[in-house]
Amino acid sequence: MSEQTVWQFSDDRGQLSTAGRRPSRVLAYVQAGATLWDHGIRPSGIFGSDHDGAVPDRAKTGSLPPDEVDYLGAGSALDVDTLLRGEPDLVVAVSYGGGHVYGLAPETAKHLEEHVPVVVVDVGQARSFDGIGERFAELARSLGAAGTPAATQDLDTVRDRLRALGAGPSRPRVLALSPAGQEQAHLARPRMWPELRVLTELGVDLVEPAEGPGANWSTVGWAAAAELRPAVVLTDIRSNATPVDRLRSNADWSALERAAAVVPWNPEPVCSPQAHARFLTLVSEAVEAARQG
Repeated sequence: MSEQTVWQFSDDRGQLSTAGRRPSRVLAYVQAGATLWDHGIRPSGIFGSDHDGAVPDRAKTGSLPPDEVDYLGAGSALDVDTLLRGEPDLVVAVSYGGGHVYGLAPETAKHLEEHVPVVVVDVGQARSFDGIGERFAELARSLGAAGTPAATQDLDTVRDRLRALGAGPSRPRVLALSPAGQEQAHLARPRMWPELRVLTELGVDLVEPAEGPGANWSTVGWAAAAELRPAVVLTDIRSNATPVDRLRSNADWSALERAAAVVPWNPEPVCSPQAHARFLTLVSEAVEAARQG
């Protein structure tokens, strides 16, 4: 590191960002910003993707208080001038592979890097959930975070609990889905979602949809989803998914809801130990209740 370079970080594109001082005004994609918040790094601003709207999606912000952090908007509505409004000295973005910046138009992302360092963390299926979490932890430490959050012990405890439940003779079926209106649902392919792969590795019996179109999701009618008879349903609660209270006029959803425990699920999870522990705790409680019931 040269005398002029005080801070540096190599991102998941293999691109090295450097600065003459440690960045302190961090603009981040909402998932990244919420993760950094849990590590003790306060972003100066956050932005969303085309799935988001004029206000932050509370399913994605985790413990980050949206009213205390500037929200610049979402997706293709964002331009470079808007992103630079708060004079960030670092932008933290995410990618689902290929190094492409998620949530910004390609030209916007390209021109943004002409003004400010951009660090991209790959959160796609090519990496384990623990690997994603460690990359965020490394970035947070480079930005001055004290160390590993204390929630690591809680995470180990709840993972052991799920592992014990998964080792039992009766494993309740768990289905992860995203409601897509009154007619259909997107069923998650567990192997494509790092946080769902954790559940599978811990012995949770996650339903694998039939092969067919859709790399990450299998789109089916609600009747087909109900026929899978899960004991636990992990339901996408992001703002672009249909809220469950709008589905109760649908007989097939109502049948699912009567027969299964419904657990809120964010497919763009906050990748910190404490957020992951909270999610796994909800799943373990639902699985244990299903086994006993």
